[in-house]
Amino acid sequence: MASSPLSLSRRTLVAAAAAAAAFPTRLLAQQSRRVLAGTYVQEGGAGLVPLEPSNGGWTAGRALPEIANASFGVQSGGTGVRYLVDEQAEGALGIYGRDFRRLARVSTLGADPCHVALSPDGRALAVANYSSGSVAVWKLDPATGLPIDEAARIVHAGSGPDRERQAGAHAHWVGFAPGAPLLHSVDLGADAIFAHHLDPRSGALAKTTVAYRAEPGSGPRHLARHPRLPVAYLVAELANTVTILDAEGDGSFRRRGVVSTLPAGFAGSSAAGHIALNRRGDRLYVSNRGHNSIAVFAVARDGGLTLLQHVGCGGDWPRMFLLLEERDEMLVANQRSGTVASLRVGSDGRLRAATSQGVPVPGVAYLTV
Repeated sequence: MASSPLSLSRRTLVAAAAAAAAFPTRLLAQQSRRVLAGTYVQEGGAGLVPLEPSNGGWTAGRALPEIANASFGVQSGGTGVRYLVDEQAEGALGIYGRDFRRLARVSTLGADPCHVALSPDGRALAVANYSSGSVAVWKLDPATGLPIDEAARIVHAGSGPDRERQAGAHAHWVGFAPGAPLLHSVDLGADAIFAHHLDPRSGALAKTTVAYRAEPGSGPRHLARHPRLPVAYLVAELANTVTILDAEGDGSFRRRGVVSTLPAGFAGSSAAGHIALNRRGDRLYVSNRGHNSIAVFAVARDGGLTLLQHVGCGGDWPRMFLLLEERDEMLVANQRSGTVASLRVGSDGRLRAATSQGVPVPGVAYLTV
């Protein structure tokens, strides 16, 4: 797909700031404890919705309608610049300052971008394009956080036995490897994790290899790295499993074991969704869309997993969740019910089911601070 020209002139930036001035961006940026909810327009989403603490719960504030279909994003700790995808057929990435004024909008060179990753040094950004099975990689100016040039496009190849979901490649996750010029991408359609080896000086793509070949038909979705161990956890959407992977020095992964995300004996339809570890790395959480639960696993010292519990997600279709460890709380984005539920996190990492209907946020798909 042809890219839109990258226009970052002074005139463009001034015009973008003026166009955004009518929206309550300054107030949103000043809310230090707020959470942001990205929503799908086609599912009734109002844009980027701030959630504000209120009487022990949360209240939806005034949305930013110009930030639409933000199904994932990242923020730079250095520049404060925020990168949010606009997940649609002509994929785009919006780049915003701390005050949520748009600094730039660039093409992702693909369809339906759904995941974003920022390199540890802040000099590169990657986006996974789901429908086109491709990855876009930008070089960034570390001082401003803005792209230096148009993105480079990497096209995945492969398919799987599920002809409805795996007729072609579907890039679903990207992540830069710590301490190495390496970008991993997880592909649901190709049943694979790809390793894109980057030139350490120029950042250009040197070669692509298969880092891990997943079980055929499993549909890998996201990868979560352990904060200290050379271990990663691969959640498979179609198989409803988590695979424990040992990270090798060459960027590949070796399978150690597999656990189900669903209770024994469950025979209904479900699709594994989001996966995340707590900061200590001793608890792993996975959302089950269909079973409508969060699975909680204890993480052993060697990275092994033991199922602790399944807890109701407080709604329908938990696409994503956000751990707020300073509040002993997990917020769950229940996409189909259009609600954000609050679950309490105990001192042992276990969850307590939601006691209310949650905050109405139609089309909710993404949560971040």
